[in-house]
Amino acid sequence: MIGTLNEGSLHRQLKEWYRRSGDELEVPVGGYVIDRVRGVTLVEIQTGGFTPLRRKLERLLDEHAVRLVVPVPLTRKIVRLSDDGEVLSAQLSQRRGRVEDVFARLVSIPALLAQPRFELELLLTHEHEHRRLGLRRSWRRHGWTVVGRSLVSVERSIMLSCPADAAALLPPLPNAFDTAELAEAGGWDRRLAQQMTYCLRAMGALETCGHRRRAVLYRQARGTARQPAPAYHEQRSVPIARPPLS
Repeated sequence: MIGTLNEGSLHRQLKEWYRRSGDELEVPVGGYVIDRVRGVTLVEIQTGGFTPLRRKLERLLDEHAVRLVVPVPLTRKIVRLSDDGEVLSAQLSQRRGRVEDVFARLVSIPALLAQPRFELELLLTHEHEHRRLGLRRSWRRHGWTVVGRSLVSVERSIMLSCPADAAALLPPLPNAFDTAELAEAGGWDRRLAQQMTYCLRAMGALETCGHRRRAVLYRQARGTARQPAPAYHEQRSVPIARPPLS
């Protein structure tokens, strides 16, 4: 199957944004079609969950360097559409994203950052989320169903090449901490703190160091002490098919 079949607008736009001179596009490698090959690195762009990619990445990493590129939306504008595609309303979502949101998806492949051939590039994006009414039941959105996402711009990109890069996303913490303290220090909910500790422990960046009452205590593993935040690339924008919605 050619990689452009059944792809969504966001995936297609990110592939175009990521294009550089010399890239090879839609290359068959090891029984899979790779979004692009840049030098010796296989580049996969994933806009959804990581679970469907697990076997593919594990097999490719046996012989190749692999970069997984994923968008992390900082802002989303909710665009409601009629059945014929007319824009009914557009409103900025009150929920703002953050870099650490990627851990909610990384739980599917938490140990891959410990492999020397693997790297994860986070694109901090601004997006439109398109919804239609009544395609199927969606009680949480009062009957509105998400039918697609589109790219407005990419604010910056952050490269995670090893467990120490992921550990650098932790906020300042005591030497031993539990997930409640992590959630409070980062301003996150407890679930995200639990997902972070699970991933960082799986890749060897955290280790357990006892209990406090019923809570597990964690500390950073030797060699992954807090480092400066991973470097990011300059801002670039991407043209969209139609003018931004007000």
